[in-house]
Amino acid sequence: MRHIDLQDPAVTIDVFREGADANRSARCRVGSIDRIGPPGTLIATGDLHDNPLHLQRLVDIAGFEGHARDDAEAAELDAFPDPKHLVLHEVIHSDNLMNGMDFSYRALARVAALKADHPEHVHTMLANHELSQVIGAGIVKGGIRVVEAFNAGLEYAFGDDTPAVADAIAEFVRSMPLALRCVSRNGDILCAHSLPGVGAMHKFDATVIERDLIDDDYVPRKGSAHLMVWGRGYDGDQLEDLVERWGINMFILGHEHVPGGAMLFKPNAIVVNSDHHEGVYLPIDLEHPPRPEEAVGLVHRLADMT
Repeated sequence: MRHIDLQDPAVTIDVFREGADANRSARCRVGSIDRIGPPGTLIATGDLHDNPLHLQRLVDIAGFEGHARDDAEAAELDAFPDPKHLVLHEVIHSDNLMNGMDFSYRALARVAALKADHPEHVHTMLANHELSQVIGAGIVKGGIRVVEAFNAGLEYAFGDDTPAVADAIAEFVRSMPLALRCVSRNGDILCAHSLPGVGAMHKFDATVIERDLIDDDYVPRKGSAHLMVWGRGYDGDQLEDLVERWGINMFILGHEHVPGGAMLFKPNAIVVNSDHHEGVYLPIDLEHPPRPEEAVGLVHRLADMT
C-alpha cells in the first residue's frame, strides 16, 4: 500500500475522493454492483473491523504490494499475470480504542487508496458499519457506541477540518457497490456483506442489484441497501428464492460472527470472518469454482500467513 499522510486533512480528503471516483468509474461497475469473470482468483473476505495485520496480509496475498500506481488502462489490465480480485468490507469500528477514540478512518483511507490504485481488482463493498457511520445511526458493539467513538477520533485528528473529512468519507461509502458478482460457467457467485433477513424480504426490492442506488435505498429499516447490509438469520427457502431471482449459485457473506472463521448456511451461503484470531479468507479459482460445501473447506487462516 502506498504511504499516505493520514494526519493531513487535505491528503485524507483526496484519498477518499479518489476511492469514490474509482468505485463509480471502474469498468467492473454495473449499476449497484461490481461484476467480474474468469480468469483469475477471487480473494473473498469477511468483516475486518480495523485489523491492520490481516489487511496487510490480504494485500500481500493479492500481490498488490510493490506495484506502482499506474492509471493507464492497459497497465491495470496487464499488471498481474494471474489476476487477483480482493473483496473488502466492514473495515471500520475497531475493538482497540485510544482513550475512548476510534481511529479506524485510517484503515478505511488505506482501502480507498487501494481501490484508487487497483480499480478493477479491489472491490470495496457496502457494509452496515460504514453505512451506519455516514447516516449517523447508532450501533453499540461491546458496550461501545462505535459511531460516536469514530467521530471522536476524527475530531481529535482533524479539529476544524473534521466536517470536510467526514463528508469525503460519506462520499466514499455512498459510492461503494452493494455486492460483487462473479460470473462463471459453473454458476455465479455473489459476494455481499449480508442478505436481507427473512422477515424483511417482503420490503426488499430484489432488483436493487440490477440498478443504481438512490437515496431511498439507504433509509434505515426501509431502504433495500439498508435491509441487505443488516440482514441475519438466513434460511434455505429464502436462499433458494434469491437463487431463483438472481441466478446465483453461491453466496459469500460476512456480518455474522463465526468463531471458527467460516460456516456454511445450507444450501449455498458461506459466512466468513476476517477480523479475529481465527479469521480467514477464501480463495476461489474463477475458472473452476467449487461447490458451496467444498468451498467452506478451502479457507485459509490469516494468522497462519507470514
